[in-house]
Amino acid sequence: MGNYRNFELVVYFVAKGTAETSEEKLRKDIDFFKKYMRIDKVYLEPYRDGVFASKEQTKMCKRVFLENGIKVEGGLTTCIPDIEGRHKKQRLFNTFCYNDREMLETLKETAEYNAEMFDAFIIDDFYFTNCTCEKCRAEKDKFNKENGIEDGSFEKYRVHRQYEISRDYIIGPAKKVNPDCKITIKYPNWMESYQEAGYDPLSQKDIFDYIYTGTETRDPVNTDQHLPRYLSFSLMRYMDDMAPSRNNGGWFDPFDCRLLDYYLEQAYLTAFARPKEMMMFCFQALVDTVNVPALGFMLDKLDDLLDDLGEPIGIPCYIPNASQGEDNVQDYLGMHGFPIVTTPWFKEDAPVMLLTRSSACDEDIVDKLDKYVAKGNKAIVTSGFVKATLDRGLKAMTSLRNRDRYVSLKDFASESLGFYKWENSYSKENIEIPVLEFRNNVTWGAVCKGVKDEESYTVFSRDTYGDGQMYTLVIPESFSDIQKYPEPVLNRMRKEFAVNGIRLEGEGMTSIFVYDNDTFVLYHYTDRHTADTDVKIFIKEAESMIDTVSGNEIKPLYINNEGEACFDIRALAGRIAAYKIKRVSRK
Repeated sequence: MGNYRNFELVVYFVAKGTAETSEEKLRKDIDFFKKYMRIDKVYLEPYRDGVFASKEQTKMCKRVFLENGIKVEGGLTTCIPDIEGRHKKQRLFNTFCYNDREMLETLKETAEYNAEMFDAFIIDDFYFTNCTCEKCRAEKDKFNKENGIEDGSFEKYRVHRQYEISRDYIIGPAKKVNPDCKITIKYPNWMESYQEAGYDPLSQKDIFDYIYTGTETRDPVNTDQHLPRYLSFSLMRYMDDMAPSRNNGGWFDPFDCRLLDYYLEQAYLTAFARPKEMMMFCFQALVDTVNVPALGFMLDKLDDLLDDLGEPIGIPCYIPNASQGEDNVQDYLGMHGFPIVTTPWFKEDAPVMLLTRSSACDEDIVDKLDKYVAKGNKAIVTSGFVKATLDRGLKAMTSLRNRDRYVSLKDFASESLGFYKWENSYSKENIEIPVLEFRNNVTWGAVCKGVKDEESYTVFSRDTYGDGQMYTLVIPESFSDIQKYPEPVLNRMRKEFAVNGIRLEGEGMTSIFVYDNDTFVLYHYTDRHTADTDVKIFIKEAESMIDTVSGNEIKPLYINNEGEACFDIRALAGRIAAYKIKRVSRK
């Protein structure tokens, strides 16, 4: 790989630094990084938000990095200030108006500049547009009319326009200057919003040489975005599946990270997804900070850890390109012990699959689901998926019905040892859920249920269909309340999410990452509430486990009547643990 065995470590260098740093300062700052980590490559940016570094400055920075053994590629951030003397356009973060000729000429110039200076460059994720100026509105209306779009939205127009801009103002001009120049588009961390802002990985992956993934989840409370931390892993896997072998890495940053652990967790989860590159944004925000020595220490730990891991596997969650609904619910589940890998494709060969409200954006999803389950597979669908598809044919597969009722619950029960044997449990706080009515003994609605006085409500139900089964997982109105489901309820749900015969039991806020070589990783998240906790790992046909860090062998507590070995593990907040399974030998 490079300075690390399992990934290349890269850093982004913004245009203001390129334009203003002195050689003396740059060498001093590089020396700071070299004390704690081994950088393989820098993405050196000549332009951002009206700052245009001179060729002399760009060449000086490039030379200094190369002299320090650091490869250099270019970077481009598509932000531009208002043009003096012109009517100001309302644009978030000064992103481009893609109907403004002067702005577009600047975009073309920066692409040509990068191609002249570098054999490769990456486009930062400010490539989106939200401009609603008179010209943008008029062009959108024209496009919508020509294409029969009657809802007045910008989505399809912006996707169309960004594709044109990419081809005509970035890729075409850059490759004319330097035919060998490779161009990478970096996608933001907000997948469900891509098309509304112009991004479309499904079409753009075919015109760009590479793609890149934003894994910067930051502090979920102290940031303006609403992104669960598991996204740092799941979005990497999604993009790997979107463009196999052409997703070059994961990109994270220190912004809005109230706790150092929040910063480090982004790196951990990015690494668990097995990226080609680990991108630190950015050089200027990290120099002379505690983030660098802390991350540098953990990078060696991660490199050692990855030596033992295969490729990530999990329950595929189908999120079609250009879909919305129950935004990021799969990542909230992933944070609480559900080993999920997101994918833009319907995995008809997978024995188990998760479908959410976003999956329902596939117009043919019910037909696909019908065939998938009937032939003997297991689908787990969310309450949001059910609501979206009941009137599209799902009534053939379940008696669940949506009556637009909601209930707030604290008391729960779940199947423990079979029908009519229940494990009662209680939540510390009320959890509001949608009510899905069902017909008794057609749908088994009591796999897990909530109870209030004389009435009960399904939380996890099962339908049989053909040779397969469909489970419905009721999602709380606040997705973060998933972690408030009592342990017996979470445990029963997780049982249907077992991967490679491996499942977790315990409270929320612990993720399990499973790999195809009989290894797995446990990570217990850090925040203002979490503390160390005990979890149990159940593994079919397991004789023992090896702690890959200490080398210690762990024997099971017992073997249950389903042939699962039970292991007791202390999960420490903010600490990574990895294990290798020793399977029962077959004679």
